[in-house]
Amino acid sequence: MRVAVLGAGAIGAYVGAALHRGGADVHLVARGPHLAAMRQHGVRVRSPRGDFTARPRATDDPASIGPVDYVFLGLKAHAYAACGPLIAPLLHDSTAVVAAQNGIPWWYFHRHGGPHDGRRVESVDPGGAVSAVLAPERDVGCVVYAATELESPGVVRHVEGTRFSVGEPDRGRSARCLRFAEAMRAGGLKCPVEADLRDDVWLKLLGNVSLNPVSALTRATLRQMCLHDGTRAVIAAMMTETLAVAEALGCTVPVSVERRLAGAERVGDHRTSTLQDLERGRPLELDVLLAAVVELAEVTGVPVPALRTVHALSDLLARRSAAGPGGAGQ
Repeated sequence: MRVAVLGAGAIGAYVGAALHRGGADVHLVARGPHLAAMRQHGVRVRSPRGDFTARPRATDDPASIGPVDYVFLGLKAHAYAACGPLIAPLLHDSTAVVAAQNGIPWWYFHRHGGPHDGRRVESVDPGGAVSAVLAPERDVGCVVYAATELESPGVVRHVEGTRFSVGEPDRGRSARCLRFAEAMRAGGLKCPVEADLRDDVWLKLLGNVSLNPVSALTRATLRQMCLHDGTRAVIAAMMTETLAVAEALGCTVPVSVERRLAGAERVGDHRTSTLQDLERGRPLELDVLLAAVVELAEVTGVPVPALRTVHALSDLLARRSAAGPGGAGQ
């Protein structure tokens, strides 16, 4: 099995290292000092489950790899629409794209069935720009339950979790899903093939929709947010509203708000990916995490006052951050 990891950052490099350890022919696409370090020393994983080093091939030129069986997409969702030149050399007729995306995916209503079948979620696929580059027919959905950080170039700190749930938009158990899951398990990861991955999308989103933007606004870790009465109450309200939107779309999230908060608190002083991006001056991945849920609340008629308030605040933060020092012009 040939796998290209496009966007081999903290999650991408971790998955690529695991797949390589399990025997897959893995090619990492990265750039800068991180690429140089992986070429020289391999991917060094530091984990409470045991440290290891893997040496998959690494490049900044996808054309040098050629067509593969799977592209594991580790890019941030806001980079999808512009990734056409990078992903095109990696595709053949049956290449599957496994998108490790947080939040509402661009394929959400593809083969969904019911009154919303085929609907485009504008917050994540504005004008169909993402679908034009990443055809939904290629997609294998993936929900990541692993926390990682890029500790230094070429060094991934695995904080917790090894589960990567996968599934088809049409809810089938396809051969391509089963084969990818087998390769992930061979590398030491958990990879269940879910009957309806949308339930998992909402389960993961329950934390991302609330913890990520609030962490960026407060600069706080998971534990700090959960132990502060005020932020805990705001997060709980956001989670409750998110559960109502999921239910209105026919999805079941088998976890209570208090249980989800307790889980976040147990992770400890981990900084969310949104907070890490803010600290590094990167674009904030809030459209798929928060704006999309507000959009779906409008579609379903569910009132979401807490989500709307935090969306307004975090949207301004994202705009000011994108404008650079001082946030002028936003």
